[in-house]
Formats: sequence, C-alpha cells, structure tokens
Amino acid sequence: MWYSFVEVIQQEKDEITARVTTDGRSPWFSGHFPDNPILPGIAQLKMVADIIGASRKEDLRMAGLSRVKFRKIVRPGELLDIHATPGKLKDQYAFRITSSNEEVCSGMMRLADNNTEETVMPSQIL
Repeated sequence: MWYSFVEVIQQEKDEITARVTTDGRSPWFSGHFPDNPILPGIAQLKMVADIIGASRKEDLRMAGLSRVKFRKIVRPGELLDIHATPGKLKDQYAFRITSSNEEVCSGMMRLADNNTEETVMPSQIL
C-alpha cells in the first residue's frame, strides 16, 4: 500500500472516515511529474475504494463513478481526510477528500466484490 493510515478508519452512523498520508517514494508520484510530483486522480479514487472496503471488511473494486471533481493538487506526504457515506443505490457511496479543510476530490462511487466477474454496462454506471 502506497499510503498509510494516520488515524484508523472510523464508522459513525452512516459515515466512514479515515485520515491518510501518501508516501513520497510511491510509484504513484514517479510519472506525475518529474521535479513537481502530484498524486494522480486514479490513486485518490483507489484510496477511497480501499477505505470503504476496509471498513466493510470486504475486497472491493470500483465498478462505476459519477460527478467526480478534482479541485486541488495533492503533494507527497500531504495529510488527507477521506469521508464516504452510503448512497441511495446498493454499494454506492458519496465521497469527498479534503486537505487542510480544502476539498481535494468528490463524487459518487459504486463498488463491487473484487472476486466476481461482474460486467458493468454504461447504463449501469451511477
């Protein structure tokens, strides 16, 4: 794992929260960009899926995304707060990542069991 938990995942009522930091030696930063590293959006989304999966004690993968917005650049070692709440559909979550109370990323994510061969059709995406 190329990030580490600063605070353990918490689940209160319907909200999952975690505080993480990224490892500056992560390969996520190697191509984005020499001498000016930033955390790619896909890495941010992977952290959200991993944290939801860990809170549910399930091996989950992203199965659909919608309304995703990236608003702030994330640098190596930056402290991130991840929040996720269940959506209206099964296995759907609204999420947001913040850093120093600034929104980094937000959107909707649908998850599926990583051990199934579920095929997602465009009409099934959130």
